[in-house]
Amino acid sequence: MKMKIALLLSVFFVCLKPIAQKIHRPPNVIIIYIDDMGYGDVSPYNKKINYTPNFQWLANNGITLTDFYVSQSVCSASRTSLLTGCYANRLGIHGALFPDSKIGLNTDELTMADMLKKKGYATAAFGKWHIGSRLEFLPTKQGFDEYYGIPYSNDMWYKNTLRTWPSLPVYENEKVADTVIEQSWFTQRFTQKALDFIEQKQKVPFFLYLAHPMPHVPIYASEKFKGKTGKGLYADVIAEIDWSVGEVIKKMKELKIEENTLLIVTSDNGPWMPFGNHAGVTNGLRESKGSVWEGGVRVPCLMYYKNKMKAGAKVNTPLMTIDLLPTLAFLTQSELPEKTFDGESIWGYLQVPNQMADPDRPLFFYYKTNELQAMRWKNWKLYFPHTYISIEGQTPGMDGARGKTTNVKMETLELYDLSKDKAEKTNVFALHPDIISKMTEMADEMRVKLGDSLKGIKGKENREPGKVKE
Repeated sequence: MKMKIALLLSVFFVCLKPIAQKIHRPPNVIIIYIDDMGYGDVSPYNKKINYTPNFQWLANNGITLTDFYVSQSVCSASRTSLLTGCYANRLGIHGALFPDSKIGLNTDELTMADMLKKKGYATAAFGKWHIGSRLEFLPTKQGFDEYYGIPYSNDMWYKNTLRTWPSLPVYENEKVADTVIEQSWFTQRFTQKALDFIEQKQKVPFFLYLAHPMPHVPIYASEKFKGKTGKGLYADVIAEIDWSVGEVIKKMKELKIEENTLLIVTSDNGPWMPFGNHAGVTNGLRESKGSVWEGGVRVPCLMYYKNKMKAGAKVNTPLMTIDLLPTLAFLTQSELPEKTFDGESIWGYLQVPNQMADPDRPLFFYYKTNELQAMRWKNWKLYFPHTYISIEGQTPGMDGARGKTTNVKMETLELYDLSKDKAEKTNVFALHPDIISKMTEMADEMRVKLGDSLKGIKGKENREPGKVKE
């Protein structure tokens, strides 16, 4: 009799174990990273937009981050910060890497994929990479099990006549699978790859990084979406990306994994507005991609995690892509990087919007190598003297042609109160000497850590990028 009871108990606990594992399984993570999508390109941020129903669904059922930032308003640096939780200049990645670049994200750095893979996650990257195009820097060397996509920006190809470019390859893991001769299939193909991955990995924790190459110019829509909005090609491209977001949501619902999946949708920087009708809008924010004005560094960000976030809430606390890695570490109980990183877990802000804001936390924005150009603290945005490319007062290009820009030299400090002046029209520098003093003190502390080439400060905490071994 005792043997029968023992046998029954052993069978019971064997059956119970998978149930317990299912209950305590860490959440799946999906990040959709969109190239050059502006703050005003989707309806949650711009009520004039009527062709992004899935973005609107996310806003209604998830949370909208109103003051979400990238660390640099350029491709490679922005992606480095997202995947590592570090300011890009800390890791020696600046601006946009060209195809012939001999550097990339150092594989000694811990990426989101590295971190989650250690926890048993299946990991995949589909779409644009652009933090090192050489074999030693591809996603499969940075923690991703699978990769299918292009290694750098979609304008770095033979049809761009500004310089001679090599062929734009499509990689499957570590081998070139194809050469790009037209791009209308990008959004559809990368989306399908993502859906297949979710289907295949639904029974294990997974991390999916879907990085759409568009609406970065040149822009293309598939036949299914070309002309669909009646508002031009750019709107069609955004509508197709909205479809992609909707397909991911649909797959989550179909597989009943909504309550165990965190979906994050955001952009790598602001719109490239010199391209006029082939670029997005900032909905009133100043300047665009390539600058540290709000139009360049503030981006749309929507998150959805069923029953874990307050549906329809808005988070007004200033947050940044560098915060996503430590947030995922907290949610998945993963080990944080041993090396210094710059973000912090923002899970508290996301669960209880605007109730846990850290008023003393400054955010720093770098652009053009290691030159500190601006910072945000509380509602204040302070600019340091620097030269930037401006679109103000210039005629934008049309149908893929780039319009004119001007170089503007800012020779004095400028201060803006973003709580009253999101368009950054009124410099209130002279009215707030106490704020200026506090912010410049914080900036000088950061310069000691990360440097400032304009001031000749090297920085004590900078690390080297990965370099090609020849």
